[in-house]
Amino acid sequence: MMEEIKVSPDYNWFRSTVPLKRIIVDDDDSKVWSLYDAGPKTIRCPIIFLPPVSGTAEVFFQQVLALTGWGYRVISLQYPVYWDLTEFFDGFRKLLDHLQLDKVHLFGASLGGFLAQKFAEYTYKSPRVHSLILCNSFSDTSIFNQTWTANSFWLMPAFMLKKIVLGNFAKGPVDPKMADAIDFMVDRLESLNQSELASRLTLNCQNSYVEPHKIKDMAVTIIDVFDQSALSMEAKEEMYKLYPNARRAHLKTGGNFPYLCRSAEVNLYIQIHLRQFHGTRYAAISPDMVSAEELEVQDSCLTNNQDSEDDE
Repeated sequence: MMEEIKVSPDYNWFRSTVPLKRIIVDDDDSKVWSLYDAGPKTIRCPIIFLPPVSGTAEVFFQQVLALTGWGYRVISLQYPVYWDLTEFFDGFRKLLDHLQLDKVHLFGASLGGFLAQKFAEYTYKSPRVHSLILCNSFSDTSIFNQTWTANSFWLMPAFMLKKIVLGNFAKGPVDPKMADAIDFMVDRLESLNQSELASRLTLNCQNSYVEPHKIKDMAVTIIDVFDQSALSMEAKEEMYKLYPNARRAHLKTGGNFPYLCRSAEVNLYIQIHLRQFHGTRYAAISPDMVSAEELEVQDSCLTNNQDSEDDE
């Protein structure tokens, strides 16, 4: 059956309990940020989720539900139509100002991870990013060998752009949960219009790379999947080289969208990453929830370790 995720109780609970907000921070009122902001508003340094090219703010609903359940403040968003990085940076900075957030933790998937790194680099003189979690992400757009077409995406019809994006979805055998995740992402992709898709592909492929010396002291976790994903092994190795001190979280399987089909593991890695900030002014969690959350993480670490030992 198609659309498993869309009809799931979790997704419907999410849609009925967390309101979608639309915020305009630019002079051009066609540039709308759509976002879900859940969890305690007293938290000034939440974790913000940035989607891939094909994603909308909904794709992180499993993270929003789980992490707010532990007492975290979580914001999941989708971008307005921005055609170049500087325009994106200015818009995102204005959005953070509007939300009165001085510093944030960013979780970025694929293009979202690239934008997160570039935004951290762009704001390094008066930092707005406290830490990064990069999922199936990259540091140099030239890996897509599309820099020559980057300037023509705006001309292409939506069906052609969708075809380009779908070309990166998993080809090989996938388990049922991965198949559900792909169906859900295809559905999300269908909801994007021509300029949304064209602008994201342009950002994804415009010639640009991360300059790591500007963000070398930042806490980084890299979440990688070792089965079918749109990223080459070279792109992954490049990320490890850029961030030699990063924590590495490896999933054996999960394809391009592990936050949907391997959400328990991804959520655990996010908790482990954010735990280092507990008790500081950059904590993303409500202080009175810390001890309950600690126990929960320890439990899941034990079961996860057991699982991986069983697999070996």
